Amino acid sequence: MQINGIHHVTAIAGPARRNLDFYGRVLGLRLVKKTVNFDDPSTYHLYYGDEAGSPGTILTFFPWEHAASGRLGVGETQETAFRVPEGAIGYWAHRFVELGVVHDAPEKRFGETVLPFRDPDGMRLALVGLPGIAGEPPWAGAGVPAEHAIRGFHGVSLLIDDAGPTGAILSDVLGFAEVARDGSLTRFRAEGAPFGGIVDLRAAGGFLPARQGAGSVHHIAFRAADDAAQAQMVRRLAENHGIRATEQRDRNYFRSVYFREPGKVLFEIATDAPGFGIDETPETLGQGLKLPPRYEARRSQIEAVLPELN
Repeated sequence: MQINGIHHVTAIAGPARRNLDFYGRVLGLRLVKKTVNFDDPSTYHLYYGDEAGSPGTILTFFPWEHAASGRLGVGETQETAFRVPEGAIGYWAHRFVELGVVHDAPEKRFGETVLPFRDPDGMRLALVGLPGIAGEPPWAGAGVPAEHAIRGFHGVSLLIDDAGPTGAILSDVLGFAEVARDGSLTRFRAEGAPFGGIVDLRAAGGFLPARQGAGSVHHIAFRAADDAAQAQMVRRLAENHGIRATEQRDRNYFRSVYFREPGKVLFEIATDAPGFGIDETPETLGQGLKLPPRYEARRSQIEAVLPELN
């Protein structure tokens, strides 16, 4: 059965150890997979998520030790937001003060309480307090009390010139529907998505273009149940919007196609299958360095250049 919504978000970071400390210790996310950038095995690809590594909870990073800072601009993700129980916002505001996390005052958006903050690379993040989710099972293995822990993605906001063409892709291909507007902000929702069901489009025509670097989101991946669902989405993209996706690429834990949507944000369509449990048990997710088969013969060489994470 097809469940729409965000599959994962992939960003660029600075030092890997600092990245792991922030997302594992400060935010309390689980490191569910430790592998390498398939196109550059000299750097990690780190995946954080919930206890099982469920689609819609996964934030991934390419950490380059000396990456230059990015610049926010048109054609990229402006903010990545997580879900927390409605009563947890006060806990997180206090935690951010204690730990020196750069953050803004809570604000209201579409009737929801939002706590914006930044990671050490300046990546724009937020916590959104939602009613009725306190009973969802959290990952509480990193010191954050279960009642306050993050419960997957709320969604992302994209900064683009014109919301219309991007909205058409979201609605016609990716399973979202427009549900609200607030000034220059248009909200799209994937009905029935347990996590990652929101995409907000912020129209900012004439703003400077984005420059990718540390703190930038590289791409947003959207869910496809399997290869057949992905192929159908690719066909609709080509036939109805004149956009051709790349060939399918095997990422071990999902299979992906990529395309640049009309607002110039890089989108991916990723299959839910086979998932992060194919090479580790639920108890040992994220503990071993997992390499794609083509790099196994170079394991010792790769391990020698990767920084220690412990």
